[in-house]
Amino acid sequence: MTDLRQKALDYHSQPTPGKIGVALTTSAETSYDLSLAYSPGVAEPCREIAANPEDVYKYTGKGNTVAVISNGTAVLGLGNIGPMASKPVMEGKALLFKRFANIDSFDIEVTHKTIDDFVNTVANIADSFGGINLEDIKAPECFAIEKALIERCNIPVFHDDQHGTAIVTAAGMMNALDIQGKDIKHANIVCLGAGAAAIACMELLIKCGAQREKIYMLDSKGIVHTRRDDLNEYKRLFANNTDKRTLDDAIVGADVFVGVSGSNLLNQDQVKLMAKNPIIFACSNPDPEIKPELAVAVRDDLIMATGRSDYPNQVNNVLCFPFIFRGALDVRARKINDEMKIAAVHAIRALAKEPVPDDVLKASGVTSLTFGKDYIIPKPMDSRLCAAVAKAVAQAAVDSGVAALAMPENYMV
Repeated sequence: MTDLRQKALDYHSQPTPGKIGVALTTSAETSYDLSLAYSPGVAEPCREIAANPEDVYKYTGKGNTVAVISNGTAVLGLGNIGPMASKPVMEGKALLFKRFANIDSFDIEVTHKTIDDFVNTVANIADSFGGINLEDIKAPECFAIEKALIERCNIPVFHDDQHGTAIVTAAGMMNALDIQGKDIKHANIVCLGAGAAAIACMELLIKCGAQREKIYMLDSKGIVHTRRDDLNEYKRLFANNTDKRTLDDAIVGADVFVGVSGSNLLNQDQVKLMAKNPIIFACSNPDPEIKPELAVAVRDDLIMATGRSDYPNQVNNVLCFPFIFRGALDVRARKINDEMKIAAVHAIRALAKEPVPDDVLKASGVTSLTFGKDYIIPKPMDSRLCAAVAKAVAQAAVDSGVAALAMPENYMV
């Protein structure tokens, strides 16, 4: 671990500090080039945009640019470490946008006192970009922030910790349920965690067919139930009319466990109490709610997923967010709606059922992958994801009426 720490520090500091930069997209080698790029030539596109604001997409990089914005209040598993300490993560998101979807991205870290301060700051600069990716903002403030920005901005606003995690979770979960012979409409689901990711995951599963009354959500005080008087408006949506109060109570007969909480909070005895052919998504990072080797030691009928790359079935939002934005930008969507999210779910889950090319096997460090208990979602290095997910998202944007452009013929990413 000490070696990994030093290598990570070296990676971020050498040969140049940080992970992203700015590259020129046109010639700037001669005086004539500069006369076109700046004065006097730059005045011509300025005049065109002033006459027709939509021409900003024709003459600038706005249409292929996403801002990654955070206040540093919920960074990875590190918590509220502040805007500047969040910057390596935001640069990392920018790296992923470029690497996986060829989207240019700028990280912006905001220092503010109130929710309104943050919202005003982002809304006032939003028109510079084609989309806004909110990141690592704590609950419940993140819900109000995203809602306000969606209302104020005419470009896609997407809080990845909520919706990216939810989309990948739903894709993997739908496939796992199919493999286990279970119907999502009848599945008893235990969700350990009640923050932004947990609430978004459960809401999207409901949109995919799960029944709200069959979901048992737990926070640090136990089951979220109707007789509690300490619930915020978001947790209240999951207040179950039940006498169950603890994880021990909820896990009995559960078909599904979703963990977005903390390490080592689910034990082997609790796993034994789950229903036949159970599904466990233990997604706390870096250490899951239960280590896969402990879970499979007591249940050989289990499907297990984590957030880690060194176990099968990694639930990682890199499978989703670059391609959601790629599709949204390509048809100039005004927002990312439920139809686009669900389209992404089905595109991701369908790809896992396709034969896996050799280049994906090589990049993933394995010799074979076949749809089944140890392969329920694609690998992050699967180059097919961009085309599959972006196309589905773009088509859903057009079909749902939020796109300014028609779906291109023979759409290619």
